[in-house]
Amino acid sequence: MTPDQKAAQYAEVAMEIAAVLEGEANLVARMATVGCLLSQAFDYFYWTGFYVVDPEKPDELVVGPYQGTLGCLRIAFGRGVCGAAAATLETQVVEDVHAIANHIACDVNTNSEIVVPVLGKEGELIAVFDVDSTARGSFDATDKEWLEGILKKTFAA
Repeated sequence: MTPDQKAAQYAEVAMEIAAVLEGEANLVARMATVGCLLSQAFDYFYWTGFYVVDPEKPDELVVGPYQGTLGCLRIAFGRGVCGAAAATLETQVVEDVHAIANHIACDVNTNSEIVVPVLGKEGELIAVFDVDSTARGSFDATDKEWLEGILKKTFAA
């Protein structure tokens, strides 16, 4: 898929997400819908979902709505790719997860990953959005730009 084709696919699914979620305030429903529609839109999205900040343990993520194989149940801030995104509030794009020393292998089929911090209306971290692929190098600047934009519009607007 070329970057232009990928951007066109993201533009289409972004409009679909916005239309489906219009008027829906429930956070779990919003997360489930985003994860589902993005998972269905891209054939290289192997695992797609959210790890939510646990209000009882605010330095830990707990698995939230997702599409795919069994996810890790809990991830500490700073641990693995999801924990790094939570700790730094920066999107993590990993071409080869096996080259990351502290990668958490929730599924041995994962070879590349992108994790985007999800901020709420007050700029607080509420979750991270994690997408895994079975192919190496699946994610690029186009994925980063579009996922950050979709998540910002969906959760911080």
